[in-house]
Amino acid sequence: MSRTIGIDLGTTHTALAVADLEDAKAPSEILALPQIVGKGSIDTRTLLPSFVYFAHESEGALPLPWVADRTFAVGEYARSRGSEAPRRLISSAKSWLCHSGVDRRKGLLPDGAPDDIERISPVEASYRYLEHLAEAYAHRFPGASLAEAPVVLTVPASFDASARDLTVEAALAAGFDELTLLEEPQAALYAWIESRGDGFRKDLHVGDVILVIDVGGGTTDFSAIEVADTDGSIELRRVAVGDHILLGGDNMDLALAHLAKQRLVEAGKEVDKDALVALTFAARDTKEKLLADPKLESAPIALAKKGSALMGATLRTDLTQDDVTRMMIDGFFPAVASTARPAVRPRVGLREIGLPYASEPAITKHLAAFLGKQAGAVAGGKPLLCPTAILFNGGVMKAERIRARIVDTIAAWMKEVGAPAPRVLEGADLDHAVARGAAYYGRVRAGKGLRIRGGTARAYYVGIEGAAPAVPGIEPPITALCVASMGMEEGTDSNLPPRELGVVVGEPVRFRFFGSTVRREDKPGDELESWKADEVEDLPPIEITLPSEGRVDGDVVAVTLSASVTEVGTLLLEAVPVEPLKKDERWKVELNVRSEAP
Repeated sequence: MSRTIGIDLGTTHTALAVADLEDAKAPSEILALPQIVGKGSIDTRTLLPSFVYFAHESEGALPLPWVADRTFAVGEYARSRGSEAPRRLISSAKSWLCHSGVDRRKGLLPDGAPDDIERISPVEASYRYLEHLAEAYAHRFPGASLAEAPVVLTVPASFDASARDLTVEAALAAGFDELTLLEEPQAALYAWIESRGDGFRKDLHVGDVILVIDVGGGTTDFSAIEVADTDGSIELRRVAVGDHILLGGDNMDLALAHLAKQRLVEAGKEVDKDALVALTFAARDTKEKLLADPKLESAPIALAKKGSALMGATLRTDLTQDDVTRMMIDGFFPAVASTARPAVRPRVGLREIGLPYASEPAITKHLAAFLGKQAGAVAGGKPLLCPTAILFNGGVMKAERIRARIVDTIAAWMKEVGAPAPRVLEGADLDHAVARGAAYYGRVRAGKGLRIRGGTARAYYVGIEGAAPAVPGIEPPITALCVASMGMEEGTDSNLPPRELGVVVGEPVRFRFFGSTVRREDKPGDELESWKADEVEDLPPIEITLPSEGRVDGDVVAVTLSASVTEVGTLLLEAVPVEPLKKDERWKVELNVRSEAP
């Protein structure tokens, strides 16, 4: 069978779907993944928790059906060990992958690992999850390999070019040779379309604006997709993408863990830093139980005291439905006005190296900011982008009470601006939608299905330093040269107009890059001398030494620029010498992660 593969590389769960390319109407299949679920116990699950656990030598090997001497575990067993040995566990690798403030190829994880563990990078941690998928696939289909199949791997819509490129790096290391990236909100909509069959055309109408709200374990992602008419045929266009927000179920678990810690301390129990981390893992299960069953009045959160051999020597307290309502629903999804915006907390001069979590926990405030910022994404003249339909995605959205709060809040905003309340697109598979949608997109690429047009989620710019006399306290002026317009499709060139610039060779230089999710009219070659603070954002700069090769170190070489979006959706910028010293001489300046942290 000719197959296409869809992979949801999630912050808390990873999933793999398989679709038959020969039978376009056959539903995609979620592959059950063998994994260690307990000491000496292996089972198959449709979700692979995105955790890596490094076993202590006293635990012996952690064998799988395809390898006998592995000393680490990926999946359910790793996740369950988090409450017992948090220092030996890697979680949220995907969030680290988009952290521009660290070297993401450096051994950072697990944070605070003991001396017997060699820490690995966020890229390698992502590789470990993908490696497990590749091994499980080969085990399920003997003689087959993911290296030979077209693979669609999903990323958050808000991932910048650096995070996308690092995701590709991890996938290539796992042997995925035929790879395409797809934004997760688009994958969720593809999955919904697949589930509806031809009936989706009765649910979507020209002029609809679908708001995809994706709240997972580690991130919150917003996208807007417009339903348009092109020559009498329905067309879907992704018209807006939100900022990358490190805010999700992990934050909610931590909030409940802090509440549990407060009650334990009040009861005279000692809760140190490690115990709080363990309580956070334990809080996840308690939270899910209470959200799944509103009739359940309370549920315990407990963990054994470190070093204790007595069953009774545990840290234990209860969380209630009132706790969930107050801490999660009112805390993370408060009913706010459409003009509400996320609070910005002043940054402290010295801080631990860690994930750059959002300082504002209210997801509804982030949503209001997105709808306000993207008001111009479609015609209408309203102060907000006004969705006509909502598609939920992500594990947090499995809670009916949370979905209801969001729907009511958006309906109130629409009433404020004189727009109708949006309807909810029902039937979404919140656990497997992204993987299924990625597999469906593999069919779309083969010409069998409806494609969502989107291209790059941002317009991209490179900074050009102006020639100006030195003035004390005044930096040389920077012009932002547009090298890729918003919506550039994969595999296309930006056709930059010829303009000579100078680059320094043989010495370390820094390239500045910028991005914008709102400047839709900028074209390659356009130059911005100034911009509003919320229009253009600084992206991680690139520090690089371009080889001199026949020139003198420090020479300024005249070049023209060429920019393209690769097949996997990353941006490639090339500097082409006006007077090359050899055939096809050019220097790649990829919008990629720096080799060192700032």
